[in-house]
Amino acid sequence: MTRRRTGNAARLALMAGPVAFFAVFFAWPVAAIVARGLHDGGTWQLGRIADVVTQPDIRHVLWFTTWQALVSTALTLLVALPGAYVFARLDFPGKQTLRAVVTVPFVLPTVVVGTAFLALVGRGGLLDELWGVRLDTTVWAILLAHVFFNYAVVVRTVGGLWAQLDPRQEDAARMLGASRLRAWRTVTLPALTPAVAAAALMVFLFTFTSFGVVTILGGPTFSTLEVEIYRQTADVFDLSTAAVLTLVQFVAVGAVLAVHAWTVRRRESALRLVDAATTAHRPRGAGQWALLAGVLVSVALLLLLPLAVLVQRSLDTPGTFTYYRELTSDDGGMFLVPPIAAIGNSLRYAVVATLIAVVIGGLAAAALTRRDAGRLVRGFDALLMLPLGVSAVTVGFGFLIALDEPPLDLRASWIIVPLAQALVGVPFVVRTMLPVLRAVDARLREAAAVLGASPWRVWREVDLPLVRRALLISAGFAFAVSLGEFGATVFLARPDNPTLPVAVARLLSRPGDLNYGQAMALSAILMVVCAAALLLLERLRGADRTGEF
Repeated sequence: MTRRRTGNAARLALMAGPVAFFAVFFAWPVAAIVARGLHDGGTWQLGRIADVVTQPDIRHVLWFTTWQALVSTALTLLVALPGAYVFARLDFPGKQTLRAVVTVPFVLPTVVVGTAFLALVGRGGLLDELWGVRLDTTVWAILLAHVFFNYAVVVRTVGGLWAQLDPRQEDAARMLGASRLRAWRTVTLPALTPAVAAAALMVFLFTFTSFGVVTILGGPTFSTLEVEIYRQTADVFDLSTAAVLTLVQFVAVGAVLAVHAWTVRRRESALRLVDAATTAHRPRGAGQWALLAGVLVSVALLLLLPLAVLVQRSLDTPGTFTYYRELTSDDGGMFLVPPIAAIGNSLRYAVVATLIAVVIGGLAAAALTRRDAGRLVRGFDALLMLPLGVSAVTVGFGFLIALDEPPLDLRASWIIVPLAQALVGVPFVVRTMLPVLRAVDARLREAAAVLGASPWRVWREVDLPLVRRALLISAGFAFAVSLGEFGATVFLARPDNPTLPVAVARLLSRPGDLNYGQAMALSAILMVVCAAALLLLERLRGADRTGEF
């Protein structure tokens, strides 16, 4: 009993820091926006909720947000599930490199994704030049960009589990007379269903809250909840409508995360897995070779072509590297500094945000290590995921409203940007470190404690050597997502300290080939930095085969 009480006290102590961080830098800003919009004259104007959601234009936004997320999810599953099988069951030269390549789009900022597809399907893009076809400001550009962005979610989540399923179960069904299709449908598919559901829910979550892609490719015609919240906040300054839409998105995201948590628990508890290294084999027969070829072609056309066109457009100038050279000059317009300064700003902000995310996420993961957590701790786990789905626009504008007076008057401080970016990085740190921490044998900690080691020394001597790789991987993911954060940073980055995504968006908002070319050049630079971070992660993963983000 004493040991259990001590363990609960240690858990609460570990949770104190993350809870305080989320209370001050997440709950408070969001609550400030909601209160500013719905609390007037000393009373809550809750009737405003019905007034907003019944407006025809808002109903159209809600409908478009929902159906495009559903279609994007279905298309992503249709395109990516064959890739999940290929990476799980087939062994071929260059597999690990290609596995890293297909993950590059996921860690790219949505602004870069939108810019890449603009170079492919927009005005003056590759399709426009070859066949006179333009897809920008159409829903097809948005759907294709969403598939591009989320392909890796399905491949790594479903493929990671598929690689660990024992193939002998399906072989046994075939020996009993089942056809290949029936054996897969009755044995493998039920085992994969939780992973497919979890991947689908994550894709739906990312596309439901899509902002940068829709802003760049959708034009004035299409608007998701996230885009409408930004428009109501920054353009119209209708905080009442923005607050209602924030609440609607919060409820929807909460429901999605609840279902996602259920599917993850089911996946962890219902399956018996084998070493993934034993299940892959060289392609056998014409069918598997054709499938491998089809996946390689789809990766080349859907994932590599937009990025290649982006780089080509950044170099498509009469002179050599004209657009890149222009990044070092300032015309005194939208920037108070040369656009190239955005690179240094982004790197500094991302490093600080990564340090914050690793500390907060590491403490949270340590608190969640035990599987016999109660409802309070499970609720804390769900809280850590909310920044992935709650409007980043709301959080960013909430920072300006809530953190505007002592002792936390941060509006003029540079730290406000990495604090907002760290909110997005914490869930990735937790999800990367938690499985590894749970895999550490508790008896090692107990033995060290019996020998007189303090809790700090136990962590330093037992846990840290075992989780060092996971810690580095989580830091890399936090760095990549912080580098590309746009929704909150667009409110918080000052004109004299723009980040790369903010600079790209501002350049695209101005007419002229020079501004367009500079946006392409900055996007290419940002893509290279994110890709380098990802390739480093893959080297750190080494023998890791879990397939989890």
